[in-house]
Amino acid sequence: MSKHLAQLAGKDLGAHASSYDTSAAILYALAVGAAASDIDLVYERQLRVLPTFGCALGLWAVEAAGRLGAYDPRSSLHVAQKIHIHRPLPAAASIGMHGRITNVFDKGKAALIEVEAVSAFFTATYTIFLPGMGGWGGDRGPAAASAADFAFTDSVETATSPELAVLYRLTGDLHPVHIDPDVASANGFPRPILHGLCTLGISARIVACRHGVHPAELRYLEARLTSPVLPGDTLAVASVKQPHGIHFQTLSNGKVVLGSGMAVFG
Repeated sequence: MSKHLAQLAGKDLGAHASSYDTSAAILYALAVGAAASDIDLVYERQLRVLPTFGCALGLWAVEAAGRLGAYDPRSSLHVAQKIHIHRPLPAAASIGMHGRITNVFDKGKAALIEVEAVSAFFTATYTIFLPGMGGWGGDRGPAAASAADFAFTDSVETATSPELAVLYRLTGDLHPVHIDPDVASANGFPRPILHGLCTLGISARIVACRHGVHPAELRYLEARLTSPVLPGDTLAVASVKQPHGIHFQTLSNGKVVLGSGMAVFG
């Protein structure tokens, strides 16, 4: 199976259109912690769509990669995310995208694949970890960048609800590890875990608000998804503004769950 996996680099995943209405955009905002007072995120009149919603809209490409049969998507884990925003998302739309697998890396005991979804509104890149799928002698890829030692000047705590993973699934991420106890256990978790993209969306919104910008002004976001979050855990989002962007990390129970985070707002 690993041999077949190596052949996926450069694989075209075809075209797809992800459609949503104002209710779906508002549901996403609520799932990443928007409050009733965030009126332009939760009210269809003059609605501004959170740019991180693009990460949810582009997930079809990850699912398409999993359907190729080279690996079992039930045992895959999302470990890093990037999104470039090209223009604001409309309040409701059908977003045409094109997907491809940009890279496949052999990490020895595991493999990484990078999946890209490109549209006129955003380019989203998903890094997927495949345990036990390496060792065929392929390209190891670039070494992971060492975490910069930033002196984070600000930290905000926010609680998640025990039902948050069930709610976030409704934005389109239906991986069973977030709801099925048996799948979670098979992946080594005590119970279903929160979506990494939910933690990322929460963190991006908090970083924006803490630094005096509107979260809909996001232009670029990246982070490594380093550890799982259990629904009900409290998140602590630490950040510091630098000339080229806002660096951040998110902790839960004293452990970094999002690392190497950077957000740029326009």
